[in-house]
Amino acid sequence: MKAAVLIVDDEADIRELVEITLSRMGLTTEAAGSLAEAHDRLACHSFDLCITDMRLPDGSGIDLVRHIGEHCADTPVAVITAYGSAQAAVESLKAGAFDFVSKPVDLQVLRKLVRSALDLRGAAVESRGTEPTGLLGQHPSIDHLRQLVGRLARSQAPVHIAGESGTGKELVARMIHAQSPRAVGAFVPVNCGAIPSELMESEFFGHLKGAFTGAIKDKTGLFQAAEGGTLFLDEVADLPLHMQVKLLRALQERAIRPVGSDSEQPVNVRVISATHESLEGCVADGRFRQDLYYRLNVIEVRTPPLRDRSGDIPLLTHHILERLARTNGWPRPPTLDDAALARLVAYPFPGNVRELENILERALTLCDGRRITATDLQLRETAALTPAGAPALDSQMDAVERQAILEALEKARFNKTRAAELLGMSFRSLRYRIKKLGLDV
Repeated sequence: MKAAVLIVDDEADIRELVEITLSRMGLTTEAAGSLAEAHDRLACHSFDLCITDMRLPDGSGIDLVRHIGEHCADTPVAVITAYGSAQAAVESLKAGAFDFVSKPVDLQVLRKLVRSALDLRGAAVESRGTEPTGLLGQHPSIDHLRQLVGRLARSQAPVHIAGESGTGKELVARMIHAQSPRAVGAFVPVNCGAIPSELMESEFFGHLKGAFTGAIKDKTGLFQAAEGGTLFLDEVADLPLHMQVKLLRALQERAIRPVGSDSEQPVNVRVISATHESLEGCVADGRFRQDLYYRLNVIEVRTPPLRDRSGDIPLLTHHILERLARTNGWPRPPTLDDAALARLVAYPFPGNVRELENILERALTLCDGRRITATDLQLRETAALTPAGAPALDSQMDAVERQAILEALEKARFNKTRAAELLGMSFRSLRYRIKKLGLDV
């Protein structure tokens, strides 16, 4: 049975262009010239995809996106936006649109979008009733995160994952990719802080032979490697400013220019970024471009620290020990005695789940093979004796920062411009930190 597409646009020539293009792809189409007509069509028929203009005579395409999200959740919606209207595109993605295409409509881009959307529709129907897997835990924050991953997998919106080191940001990114129609493509992770600045453009966009000294052959970049899939930018706050400009253009134009090339190449890549820092704070410090921040942070996901869900530690411990036992060829994993488990639950885990894995791997080596004791854990005494719920490292750092700012303000007689100079930061950065720390000055 042919897939059915609803096309909503008040311009007859645009409707006709899209209808002809989709008909040649073997799809059936219905057209509507207004929001009211679209509602009528949706009430009478089911569709596998809806393509709507942003501006309609009796409303907005975003209104239609929300309506379909509420009443036809399995139907992806793509939005046609005016050329260069980045804000409208971002708004449509936040409202739940699958993707967007800019006017004048590039038919090659449109065909790719339609194919991806129909793949998404099929994946949504097949996976209905299944639970996202990969995130272990019963804490409400983990339940919420699992549900959010499922919703984000149905979109093409850029996602930014914020959270402390070791909380599973890459795992969340991989889950979004694996449950999306892009799962057939590659998941390409890259640590932005691990690439030398002078090689960054070549690594991201590739280069042509002879583009610079040492370029002895053509090189494929990370964007090309992730074609049709997902590019995961870990520690994106570490990107130098010159690279942020080039990344912003690649995201806006959906095209890249390899080093040494005279032309751009279109790319079909979803970007998911992550950092343990506050991107908003980096913007305030002048270390991160605000326009790139808005482009990457269309939807923000937060991974909870382990200390906030200590009730999940026994489950996580059992799972990790089983995996480590299999890796080491043991018939069964050792068990933890009550004292060892109590120490783990009370431990604040500044390194989160990654630190738990390291602790258990070390304990597995030190134990007698049957039981892990509190001594085998070798927890740092200062941390181990910290009661559950004690201030974490971030809180301690906030206290130090708060004291430094207050002292500088007192020295400057509460002149914020002078205080910023004393602290060696910009006035804008100081103002942000004062607000973040709740200092009423």
